[in-house]
Amino acid sequence: MSTWTKQKLGDVADVFDCPHSTPIWADNGYFVVRNYNLSDGRIIREKASYTDFTTFTSRTKRAVPKQGDSILSREAPIGQVGYVNTNDKICLGQRVVLIKPKKVDSRYLLYQLISPSIQRQFKQSENSGATVSNLRIPLIENTIVQTPDFSIQKNIASVLSAYDDLIENNEKRIKILEEMAERLYREWFVKFKYPDHEKVRLIDSGTEYGKIPEGWEVKRLSEVASVVRGCSYSSEEIDDFVGDFYIVNLKSFNRGGGFRFDGAKYYSGKINDNQKLNTGDIVVAVTDMTTDRAVIARPARVPEIAGKITFSADVVKINSDTLPNNFIYELLSTYKFTEKTKQMANGANVLHLKPSAILEFVALIPEKKILDQFDMLCKSISAEIDKLLKANDNLSKTRDLLIPQLVTGKREVK
Repeated sequence: MSTWTKQKLGDVADVFDCPHSTPIWADNGYFVVRNYNLSDGRIIREKASYTDFTTFTSRTKRAVPKQGDSILSREAPIGQVGYVNTNDKICLGQRVVLIKPKKVDSRYLLYQLISPSIQRQFKQSENSGATVSNLRIPLIENTIVQTPDFSIQKNIASVLSAYDDLIENNEKRIKILEEMAERLYREWFVKFKYPDHEKVRLIDSGTEYGKIPEGWEVKRLSEVASVVRGCSYSSEEIDDFVGDFYIVNLKSFNRGGGFRFDGAKYYSGKINDNQKLNTGDIVVAVTDMTTDRAVIARPARVPEIAGKITFSADVVKINSDTLPNNFIYELLSTYKFTEKTKQMANGANVLHLKPSAILEFVALIPEKKILDQFDMLCKSISAEIDKLLKANDNLSKTRDLLIPQLVTGKREVK
């Protein structure tokens, strides 16, 4: 029979605060882990920030992040955790803390930190029960964790990390597939290396695109597409688990674009017919609360989702009778589109982009025959991505159901 004890986090791990200064940023060098790089137990390297050797050395005087450590976000958002799974040289940005296990299995501690019971402790003051806006070091150190015998900790960590390993492997496969579609787009529509391109002469377009294949056109998106804004809703119409519609919202977007399931919300209310979504539809974020415009003007492709789907007013759907959705997605994913369009957003704390700004973009439109060939090739890629996304969603849900049962001893590992 395993013995479970309750201990303060500070008794089983050392907690180190981040330097309270902004690093000197560099184009490359040493990875600076910021609060938005932390998600669901992982350190996300998309939109990575870097610093130089001198700044790295200064920021790691007290403690150097090593494999097996966890990094915790102190604010915005509170309680996000990432596990350091390599010995790469990294340092802390602002608003995060480093947690070094000393009397507990490192992986087991990670699952404790992301468990519902610990997250509740992080988000509420122990004395008043009020919601906190900033995690202070004493509150972190006094957080209560449950620890069984070390062998049980290892077993629990082994079971849960198996899910994470499968999810990570699927994400790598998704990234490879996305890169395949992106490379195909560049080869065909940027380098003009599409099938039988040798038989087509280049002509001067009289635009910023210079010489283009004969038969292709340069048009504003407003000439070939339209946008539909999503539905507005009240808090009473939204639920985390049930509703008439799965609602695509800002949390459905990865930083830099692409769809994510972990922002799932459900809506029960009225929508217009044109606010329905189907698998393969392209949506774009027109609101952003990130400081570096990492979501606004970014597209996502709606994967296979059970039941009816709609989208929030922070999102628009792109409709076109002439452009296939796979082409639209790759076009709106280009650096040229996102950089140009996101600069049209304005606002102090929350950025807003007028949907019409999306349609102002001037695009190179290929012949229908080439568009159809591109779409056919991309359909198989999209279908495989959908399968992997769905598998990861199921894996994540199963893992999240197991975490509170295993790390509290309610379910025994056999």
